Amino acid sequence: MLAAQILAVVIFVVMFLLIITEKIERHYVTLACGLLTLVVVFGACMHSMGAIWETLNVQNIFTLGFWYSAGEAAEESSGINWATIIFIAGMMIMVEGMAKAGFFRWLCMRLAKLVNYKTTALFITFMIMSAVIAMFIDSITVILFLAAVTVELAQLLKFNPIPMILSEIFCANLGGSATMCGDPPNIIIGTSLGYSFGDFISNTGLIAGIALVFVLFYFYIIFRKEFSGRGRKAIDISSLPKPEDAIADKKSFIISTVIFVIAVILLITHAQTHLTVAFIGLFIALVTILTSLKDAKEIMSKVDYKTLLFFIGLFVVVGGLEQTGILTAVADFIGKISGGNLMLMIAIIIWISAFASAFVDNIPFAATMIPVISSLAQTVPGVDLKVLAWALSMGTDIGGSATPIGASANVVGTSVAAKEGYPVGWGIYCKKAVPATVLVLIISTVCIFVRYC
Repeated sequence: MLAAQILAVVIFVVMFLLIITEKIERHYVTLACGLLTLVVVFGACMHSMGAIWETLNVQNIFTLGFWYSAGEAAEESSGINWATIIFIAGMMIMVEGMAKAGFFRWLCMRLAKLVNYKTTALFITFMIMSAVIAMFIDSITVILFLAAVTVELAQLLKFNPIPMILSEIFCANLGGSATMCGDPPNIIIGTSLGYSFGDFISNTGLIAGIALVFVLFYFYIIFRKEFSGRGRKAIDISSLPKPEDAIADKKSFIISTVIFVIAVILLITHAQTHLTVAFIGLFIALVTILTSLKDAKEIMSKVDYKTLLFFIGLFVVVGGLEQTGILTAVADFIGKISGGNLMLMIAIIIWISAFASAFVDNIPFAATMIPVISSLAQTVPGVDLKVLAWALSMGTDIGGSATPIGASANVVGTSVAAKEGYPVGWGIYCKKAVPATVLVLIISTVCIFVRYC
């Protein structure tokens, strides 16, 4: 067993290092490391087909509880979280349909027109919009379209788009922390532990809402000179493109909007309907495809399959740590350090999660920590798993905002800016984002202490 534990840790560390270096595409890294875990750790060292079968977790898909919870708490399972995979895939398909119809560009242009294209008002409005939309759509997608439209507006209105893009990235990560479907770490936490949209919105959502007020003030203060309007020529508003011009097809636009509303309603009510997120993801995907048959091939071709494969490999590697008992040992270590003190345990989880997520992608870190907090809740008397889950959620989601590589949304936003001729270096990014990150982490820690301790 010791050899299996050592190999599981080595494979995990190598995977992390390769992801950080970005020399090899990350889905190749996790899939290769996942295969090594199955063959070397479970096969050669443990001689356990049971461990392989449990980690692949395919049998779970064919159970009623996977699609309909019947009001019962979801059973925790190790290995590949197929509910997460199916849900994210379904939302990707829906979002591609919306983008094809021009929904996102129309929304941005409409809001810009409502504030009369005034840069300061646009700056604040886009921050709020980034946070709100990221509550329901993956923050990566939100930043992908928002950064592109921001650059377009910056070129039309003659302002520097970098401050706005940096603020949008941070607010997208903050908004994503508010719900179960906003950031990938939350999707993993929710599907793994059986928490609903309502559980998140009433806990992390409240913290994110309070923090957003402070964040808006923070970014306004540090960037206010950028949007003062001094030295810029007056813009002829009548010459700017109309929001309606962004709509590629009116019928598709209406259909995609209706599908989005249905998705939001299903997510908000899934605790009452007992429909799981896997069912919702599959349903939304099928409806999108069936209502867009002529564009179905194009929509499906644009789905980010690399991210889905990345998740599958990642879950297998983390399953290796779980099956060999490494994560239980980590949980015991945290329990001993904290001495069973809930406040200290919360602080450790929030701040270590945040620090780690600032330098490595917060998705694998969240997936690694879920079995750890589950073990802590089981072994330390008086510790509520939900409280640890909210601490993990805020730590990973917000900590990932501190650096350009901490979260996928950061990478996407800075890449879009660089592609359009506005490169964002580590210096300027961290100088603006780190203080905001620390501010929100302090607010999160205080809120959790006050409410749960």
